[in-house]
Amino acid sequence: MSLGSGIFLFVVGAILAFAVNVQVSFIDLHLVGYILMAAGVLGMIIGIVLITRRRQSTMTTRSAVDPVSGEQVSRRTIDRDDPLV
Repeated sequence: MSLGSGIFLFVVGAILAFAVNVQVSFIDLHLVGYILMAAGVLGMIIGIVLITRRRQSTMTTRSAVDPVSGEQVSRRTIDRDDPLV
């Protein structure tokens, strides 16, 4: 769930909870509005956490001369903070 869908759920829930004055016999629209607002807040929190936890990588290049053979040796390493990659 992204940040935008969390905001959308919160807005739709607020409309149902506070602006709609329709009585339906099989469902309570105010309760549905409050549930959607709670889901929207949770979605916004998850979206913010995912945005701040973006993938970061560091690439390091090291060059050295081998003292025995005189060859130039290059080494590249990539460190990633994301454990899923």
